[in-house]
Amino acid sequence: MASSPRHSTHPTSPSSSVATAPTLLRLNYPDFCAFAPLRPTTRAHSRAPALLPDPEEQQDAGACRVGHGPSPSAAALRVGIVGFGNFGQFIAGGIQRQGHAVLATSRSDYSGYCACRGIRFFATAEALCEAGPDVLLICSSILSTEAVVRAIPFHALRPDTLIADVLSVKQFPRNLLLEILPPRFGIVCTHPMFGPESGKHGWSGLPFVYDKVRVAQEGDQAVKCEQFLSIFEREGCRMVEMSCEEHDRYAAGSQFITHTIGR
Repeated sequence: MASSPRHSTHPTSPSSSVATAPTLLRLNYPDFCAFAPLRPTTRAHSRAPALLPDPEEQQDAGACRVGHGPSPSAAALRVGIVGFGNFGQFIAGGIQRQGHAVLATSRSDYSGYCACRGIRFFATAEALCEAGPDVLLICSSILSTEAVVRAIPFHALRPDTLIADVLSVKQFPRNLLLEILPPRFGIVCTHPMFGPESGKHGWSGLPFVYDKVRVAQEGDQAVKCEQFLSIFEREGCRMVEMSCEEHDRYAAGSQFITHTIGR
């Protein structure tokens, strides 16, 4: 199993020997997605597909759907989200806009919220896993991630399931998932570098970093991975493939410079 070559973004050198602190930050530790090339498949899409109606707009219009909603098409993914707080709900919106089904579980009861949005809510992670999601997306906090992951009954999932995370650090979830998951499961570590506030008007141009840590090169798992990544791609995200190690190195350097100059 292997992933495709990664797009790396290396720091650029200042054009002069003297630079202000903000310039130093921008040149040496920029937003490490801002100047990265798009993943090749983006260029193949000449136009974005028609979007499904916004769930919140439907709710505002009084269309509160009860139950599981319409069944997805054969090509649609079933994405299970573990941790359905603000960020999980935010990501679910994009998944649904692209025509995929969302399943969710969380410590809190979001069954009412989900019922009005065509999302299947499960009281336990075990029940969600038994429902057979194609992708299991972990949306927990950094501090709770290890406990959450170790509590997931992965044995209840189908063997070709793709496991993904959205943490802002990447080597930690990568190592944790490699330790816990049997080889048959695919792993893709992602960092959507935006959230409910910065992405409230759309995701176009916003950076999405990902690393295909362990994904089959062909077969159902490979197809599922491409479908999952295409959700963010079709929403307009700037897709940057970068190793977890490289991501954390750039992030740490950027934070260090930022704190040093007091920004």
